[in-house]
Amino acid sequence: MRPDTPADHTTEAERLLRTAAQYPEDHEPLLLQAAAHLELAGDREQASTLYDRLLAADPEHPLLIKALQAANLWEYGHEAEARALITGIRTSAPADPAPWEIVAETLESHDELEASHDCFTAALTLLLPPGEDEVPYATQSLLTGRHRVRRLLGLPHDERDALADTIHTSHTADISLDELHDPKRLWALGSENPAELKAEIARLRSELGSYRSALSRPFPVAVLHWPEDELNELLAAYPELESEYPTQTAHLTDIEASLRDLSSTGTENLGIVTATVPSYEAFAASEQSSPANADLLPQYATTLAARGRAVAWPPAKGAACWCGSGAAYRDCHGGLNQP
Repeated sequence: MRPDTPADHTTEAERLLRTAAQYPEDHEPLLLQAAAHLELAGDREQASTLYDRLLAADPEHPLLIKALQAANLWEYGHEAEARALITGIRTSAPADPAPWEIVAETLESHDELEASHDCFTAALTLLLPPGEDEVPYATQSLLTGRHRVRRLLGLPHDERDALADTIHTSHTADISLDELHDPKRLWALGSENPAELKAEIARLRSELGSYRSALSRPFPVAVLHWPEDELNELLAAYPELESEYPTQTAHLTDIEASLRDLSSTGTENLGIVTATVPSYEAFAASEQSSPANADLLPQYATTLAARGRAVAWPPAKGAACWCGSGAAYRDCHGGLNQP
């Protein structure tokens, strides 16, 4: 059951903090989740302390943490500090969509619509060059957010708005994106016209369906990746798993093939989690099972993803391949049997 009250969120934050102490290698994603629950509990000052703690520890995703800190600070009266963080994030031009989205939505929520529009547009210019056919899952929300802000500003549709419409229609054809983002919708909430109220209820149900779909998968559908040295150690200790991993080359090929198969069936939010033998053995012990049990492997992958260890697939344009070869993805596994 998801937490519903401030006390529930505080309890969940405390549980996550205990888990972070138990798994120090995963402290960053776990502390981020704890900070989010503290915000929902109304304890923004304590959430800010967690963000500062993360930033002081040389985090893996500093710009994401700064964006979350900026949004949190602005909500409890530290606007100047929040603006300074936002300026720094935009100057850094992150390659990850998440900091851009958080910053743009923060500006939007405080009626800084022009700045929000500029932020969404700058992000898409960087992350989704013109003519790009495939829109990564993580980037789709930038298109949606930009469409929403442009409607609020009364700007005409452009090519990116059309792309946002297309993606939205492919997910839910009941209510158009233009209708969902209509600035006049608020008027309908005070209407006494039954037809207008029914139409608004239909729009709200459509939005709720999208939110439920997103909440149902809070972390990527993840595939397990064993680096070569870890795989060698695993098979030396547990030769029963050789049928799962006949060779390192076959393992890497299977990962790419599995992800492409999932993508071709419409599965979104795909990712890869990197395994280690000590971590896997600890997981097996927690499940009171032997590491030689192949049925544990998908459960282990899901657990790593839930702890924030997944890296999105496919890699961003121009990024290195997920396999660790150091080559660009398009020149490595991304160039194999392109669909």
